[in-house]
Amino acid sequence: MAEVLTVSALNRRAREMLQQSFPLLWVSGEVSNLTRATSGHIYFSLKDETAQVRCVMFRNRAQSVPWRLENGQQVEAQVLVTLFEPRGEFQLTIEGLRRAGLGARYEAYARLREKLECEGLFAAERKRELPRFPSRIGIVTSPQAAALRDVLTTLRRRAGHLPVILYPTPVQGEGSGEKIAAAITLAGQRAKLDSIEALIVVRGGGSIEDLWAFNEEVVARAIAACPIPVVCGIGHETDTTMADLASDRRAATPTAAAELISAGWFAATHELASLADNLRHGLRSLLEARMQRLDLLAHRLIHPGARLGRDRQTVAHLATRLIAALARRFRHDAVVLERIRLRFYHARPLIQPMQGRLALAEQKLSAAAHSSLAERRGRLDTLAAALSQLSPQATLERGYSIVRDRNGKVLRDSSEIAAGDTLELLFAAGWAHAEVRKTG
Repeated sequence: MAEVLTVSALNRRAREMLQQSFPLLWVSGEVSNLTRATSGHIYFSLKDETAQVRCVMFRNRAQSVPWRLENGQQVEAQVLVTLFEPRGEFQLTIEGLRRAGLGARYEAYARLREKLECEGLFAAERKRELPRFPSRIGIVTSPQAAALRDVLTTLRRRAGHLPVILYPTPVQGEGSGEKIAAAITLAGQRAKLDSIEALIVVRGGGSIEDLWAFNEEVVARAIAACPIPVVCGIGHETDTTMADLASDRRAATPTAAAELISAGWFAATHELASLADNLRHGLRSLLEARMQRLDLLAHRLIHPGARLGRDRQTVAHLATRLIAALARRFRHDAVVLERIRLRFYHARPLIQPMQGRLALAEQKLSAAAHSSLAERRGRLDTLAAALSQLSPQATLERGYSIVRDRNGKVLRDSSEIAAGDTLELLFAAGWAHAEVRKTG
């Protein structure tokens, strides 16, 4: 027997088959029969010359569309094919929406993003830290842009002292990408001259076409080559451009970019206020402690007259004690001095008897010295006579002589010389050289 399905089961199976058979895909067409429900969901049809299909776009997806959807618009929708079971209606669930004709741009965007990503232009390691307390910043945007007013208002509120330099440029229209890149390059070249430490590139919200200049390669490369940190605040939070990816920091909006660049000064202002409160409390506590200390000292303070009277009594008492101590010391020293005088008197020598003894000893010493000197002189004469008898000089004076060869050696034997030798003859008085003619 064949299976009999209920309508609900049939619609459920049809929905499952549709969802399994059709992946997420893009469908183009014209918007018609558009209805906005109070829940925020949007219902409409997509049609072309020969057919149409019902579509639903739920509130969370509808809120991400940066422009207002209207009947008659040509769009490209990213859809899931499904079936609304309660009514058995074939429909498309819209996941994303863009204006017709942007498909080629998105493909170019994807290719460029992949290319720059491979070059490392978006790498996290090349991102630079923003200065915490910049002394001056530059802004690249249009002078007529609402984004500029938002940035300046935010900076006045958060860091009113921070000077800015505007590098004006068109932010949309033909050739705006090159002009934006030129303004960023100019800001980088004049960074030292203009004393700017960071750069903000901002533009307010708009359609994808309005923001497309910030997706151009020349803008991304100009941001990457800028010598100072760059903050980008382009469009709304949902908009992400090449400029955002190449920048050192991305902000959701121009206002957020101003908040980001002034975060250090803003935090320092609050920290300074907190420190001022702490200082006031500390000074108040210190002052109160000093006041209590002053009250305590005031109770201990003595009138100067009373203090002088007490000091006079103290000085008089000390003077009396000093006089008594000096008198006692003088009396003690007088007694000690008298004892020393008496000891010296009894111990003094008798000079006259000692003088007589000294004269007698002097006479004895003189006589002994004369006697000893005469005795020693006689012995010296005797020894000199004996020594004279043994002296070679005495022998020479008796007619002898000393013979020495050329080396000074004293000769005692004729065998030590030969004919022809030269000899030195030493006499008692004088010397002579002699030549040997014959030996025997």
